[in-house]
Amino acid sequence: MSTICAISTPYGSGGIAVIRVSGGDAVAICDTLFRGRKRLSEVKANSVCYGYVTRGVETLDEVVCSVFRAPHSFTGEDTVEIACHGSLYIQQTLVEWLIDAGCCAAQPGEFTRRAFANGRMDLTQAEAVADLIAAQSKAEKDLALSQLRGAVSSELASLRERLLKLTSLIELELDFADHEELEFADRGELTDLSDEIEHKLRSLMASFRSGNAIRHGIPVAIIGAPNVGKSTLLNALLGEQRAIVSDIQGTTRDTIEDTLVIDGILFRLTDTAGIRETDDVIEQMGVERSRQAAEKAQIIISVIDATQLRSESGASRGQVGGKSGVSRKQIETLADITSCDAEVITVLNKVDLLPDSDYRPMTDYIPLCAKSGDIEPLKKELVRVARSTMQTQAVMLSNARHYEAVTRAHKAIGSVQQGLRDGISGELLSLDLQDCLNALGEVTGQITNAEVLQNIFSKFCIGK
Repeated sequence: MSTICAISTPYGSGGIAVIRVSGGDAVAICDTLFRGRKRLSEVKANSVCYGYVTRGVETLDEVVCSVFRAPHSFTGEDTVEIACHGSLYIQQTLVEWLIDAGCCAAQPGEFTRRAFANGRMDLTQAEAVADLIAAQSKAEKDLALSQLRGAVSSELASLRERLLKLTSLIELELDFADHEELEFADRGELTDLSDEIEHKLRSLMASFRSGNAIRHGIPVAIIGAPNVGKSTLLNALLGEQRAIVSDIQGTTRDTIEDTLVIDGILFRLTDTAGIRETDDVIEQMGVERSRQAAEKAQIIISVIDATQLRSESGASRGQVGGKSGVSRKQIETLADITSCDAEVITVLNKVDLLPDSDYRPMTDYIPLCAKSGDIEPLKKELVRVARSTMQTQAVMLSNARHYEAVTRAHKAIGSVQQGLRDGISGELLSLDLQDCLNALGEVTGQITNAEVLQNIFSKFCIGK
């Protein structure tokens, strides 16, 4: 296998940059350019050496080289990491010199792919490396780190090990098919195990909704009638003028999306067009997109204009508290939206416009003034609702590829359960068990193909 090199730090100038070299000739190639008190080939593994990168009479930079010996390195191969000054010229020239000395330029994700190929990690851990690099929040970082440490792989490896034992016993029965009285695999034990595995797989599948939300952000839709302050609220949450704000009804014609991290949780916010009946074709399209955003959301912030509230007894405009509620028109326009499968936080906006004598707090609403930016109660409620809706189990799926494979494994184990109830032959049970084993093996990379690997690692950055 060739020796590869690449810049492992982000593109651009900085204090330092790191160039990674990995492969059987990594130390020898770097020795042709490094000048220090000792040659890199003479130092112990896991050592750091100070010196200079030179070629001929030209000195490029002073550097620090970290030397790792196979198999105790990230890739499982001999590896040298060269820390140089972060000049773009120095970085690019050093890579050119390494290629001239015999290295090949690394492809995206090639270092991690070699770590996978050399048994340093399985496929779920390799994918977790990319997730960890891309993490935008503490929750996402914690989830990726858990998977990098083998949480998913350990769970699936345990299931596969038990399945393999019983599968081998059933196949042993098939080898003695002439002796029908022989039964190596206890059907009662197999039934108990298949029930246990089905339960664990179902739990893993259920965790995907939370895991996917942690990874990509919890979808939050801000909805309400026109001019209740939805866009103003979005701007207040983001701390910038992301959406255009106007007193003219129908200003927001399309959804506006952005992300926000609160207490380590990533939220994906969507500001929507005002929900109302309208003859304007363009506005109708905006309203339809608002409904679609609400259907996809896990949390809905339903915004109500405090000045439009009326009491059931017909009290004057703006009275809040007691038996007061949203006007019938607002109820009718929002009821079908907030009835979807999402947690709803109701916000009472523009309370600053109410006379003090008219305002009495209500536990159903979060009163605030989005225009002034006083929205801390809403942020706290978002975090509370997010944590209450997210599963906190030790093993969670966050990758669509994993979810698809586990779903197939769940279907296969369901066939095993049905077959045991129907008393089908060991040969047919073996086929369903093998399907389950194969699906679980695809998650960790024990069973995979070159096309899948190429698709996964091509999404990595070069140098990782």
